[in-house]
Amino acid sequence: MSSSDAQMKVTDAARRGRRRTKSLLLILAVGFLVFGAATGTLFYALRPVTLRIAVGPPGSNDHKVIEAMTAAFAGESRTVRLSPIATAGAVEALALLGAGKADLAVGRGDLEMPADAQIVVILRKNFVVLWSGSGLAGKGSKKKPGPKIKEIADLAGHKVGVIGTTPANAALLRVILSASGVEADKVTVTQFGTGQIENMARDPSLDAFMTVGPLDSNITSGAIAATARAHGEPKFLAIDASEAIALKHPSYESEEIPPSIFNANPAWPDDKVDTVSVSHLIVARKALSETTVAAFYRQEFALRQAIAKQVPGAAQITKPDTEKEGELPIHRGAAAVIDGTERTFLDKYGDYFWFALLLLSGIGSAGAWLRQYLNRDDRDENTSHRHQILAMVSKVRTAEFDHALLAMQQEVDTIIAETLDCYDGGLIEEEELAAFGLVLELFNHAMVERRAALQAAPSNLLAARR
Repeated sequence: MSSSDAQMKVTDAARRGRRRTKSLLLILAVGFLVFGAATGTLFYALRPVTLRIAVGPPGSNDHKVIEAMTAAFAGESRTVRLSPIATAGAVEALALLGAGKADLAVGRGDLEMPADAQIVVILRKNFVVLWSGSGLAGKGSKKKPGPKIKEIADLAGHKVGVIGTTPANAALLRVILSASGVEADKVTVTQFGTGQIENMARDPSLDAFMTVGPLDSNITSGAIAATARAHGEPKFLAIDASEAIALKHPSYESEEIPPSIFNANPAWPDDKVDTVSVSHLIVARKALSETTVAAFYRQEFALRQAIAKQVPGAAQITKPDTEKEGELPIHRGAAAVIDGTERTFLDKYGDYFWFALLLLSGIGSAGAWLRQYLNRDDRDENTSHRHQILAMVSKVRTAEFDHALLAMQQEVDTIIAETLDCYDGGLIEEEELAAFGLVLELFNHAMVERRAALQAAPSNLLAARR
């Protein structure tokens, strides 16, 4: 082999080494890219979701519950966290939800809701409590006073003091009056703040009173006690039309006030009283992820006891009734958890897995094609080597001397070494190596036959001379 041929072999080996390095670097880059994409996707999927929840006013029972809920979620939750937005009241909270500036909002069920609002949980139920005073006995009088107003129908022409300055309370009273056959315009309504209970109790112009709140509310029991001191024993007014109200207005429910709930001795009330209730709700927009709402719902009830230790009102949190057709639908995420129809992990992400498999298959095919493309010179060289060996087969069969056969054998040995080196480096496929083996086997047979022929030639020549 000449020095130029040797130099060419060294150059070819260096070129193959550089191609192999580039191929390895490319494979590593693709691997890092896929790993980075998978890591990023996993981080995105497992990161805690922070939901903005609008609630108000500050200092209210609802606001305290949401603050306790936020702290509990931050301390024990890895899935959902809360970011409270304080508002002036429930109306403003719902407005933020409708404007897309909040993910959740706390609002009363009879308020105007955003068009796409849906129920997640019932924060608490507010019961309407209506009562009048029996009057106080005059000094030295032996006659026991009796209530001037014994039923809702007697409220016409009288004045009612309502605890709570929200317009929703006055609107609810008008609904009750109309359903009970009383013209709402004939009843005067005066509203008092929760800090004005004593002022309401001392107002002599009031004939009846109304609160809207939980049955264990200190505000309700305190208002009844205060009016009892100023107006005599309370006479609780039953809302006989409660079922009709619930049918006509889905945001209200027909309820009963149990005996002795406000006082044991004397019993306030002394018997059950029909009334209506309205719920305070945590609502979400319909577009909020089903998975996110389901996670919030599960966490809410898992941590309810811990939250109730901080704010007793949290114990009233209940699940909505999925079988009842209300004015507001229940969010599909909460309904799935309640009904036990929540989709499994594979149900939710099965399509993504199939897509990922297809993507990986595509990446694999693309990588194989790229590898084939980058190694095209080596495949061409391997083909050239096969053709070179095939050409030498003809030369072997016509060679006249052993040293010519030896030179061709050495050249083929060099080609074999280069071919095996390319195969080990993944630059040629097994099928190409098999084709190379067939050509090499043909060359070896030719070498064996020609060597045998050259060894037999002197004997044949000597025999001919004899």
